Amino acid sequence: MHDRISISAISTFDWPLDQDLTFYAAAGITNVGISVAKLERFGWDKGTSRIVDAGLRVTNLIGLGPFHLAHPDRWGEQQDRLERALDVAERVNAECLVVTTGPAGPLTWEAAADALEHALAPILREAHARNIPFAIEHTNSLRVDVGFVHTLRDAIDLARSLKVGVCMEINACWAERGLAATIREGIETLQLVQVSDFKVGTLSTPNRLVPGDGDIPLARIIGDVLRAGYRGCFDLELIGPAITNEGYESSIARSMTVLEELLPAPATEIARND
Repeated sequence: MHDRISISAISTFDWPLDQDLTFYAAAGITNVGISVAKLERFGWDKGTSRIVDAGLRVTNLIGLGPFHLAHPDRWGEQQDRLERALDVAERVNAECLVVTTGPAGPLTWEAAADALEHALAPILREAHARNIPFAIEHTNSLRVDVGFVHTLRDAIDLARSLKVGVCMEINACWAERGLAATIREGIETLQLVQVSDFKVGTLSTPNRLVPGDGDIPLARIIGDVLRAGYRGCFDLELIGPAITNEGYESSIARSMTVLEELLPAPATEIARND
């Protein structure tokens, strides 16, 4: 498997954790993003032990659920889940912990950002103390239920103020003005880049496609990310009816093939050729 590609557990959305692990072993998938929601359903301790025993490289933990930023009385439950996720991240040596911001509700963008800073404060102190990278993911503007940050530019600004990283979701930012400049100027914040495709005219979400099946200029955007100096993983996050209808095994295999063609040769291959 290419050392800069990982497979998000979102790409096998309907499968439980144990089915994911069986599939990874059979398909030779070694680099993965783990769904905290799946881990929670399977059992925190038992699931974490299974991941460790599988010897997987965990590029990210994701799927933690959002803070309800206008309701501080509800933050405690999410803070508890994030603390559990930090324990898991440490045990599996996760390369980053990814969260969406949570909905702003009636708050202004600025007030929501302030609320998020307060909600995350104890978690970020612990993450920094444990040296666990933390990343904010921006979301499609249709998903105001999970986040209030809908552009990569805003995600970078917010991440800098929080002293955290960014999970760049290409499906949510590919048409942004000045995207290459935003990437270049904010490259030091990027912890993870999520990859999938989108067909122009699609009016539902989530409804993603295998890279190459849609209209996102992935070669250009991934090229911009690489030229800016990004050295992390490209995480395939595939979800929606087209993925389900094709089948997880096929859609993931095709996606890996397409993405590998857009990336430099793996470090191991370069070493063999030297």
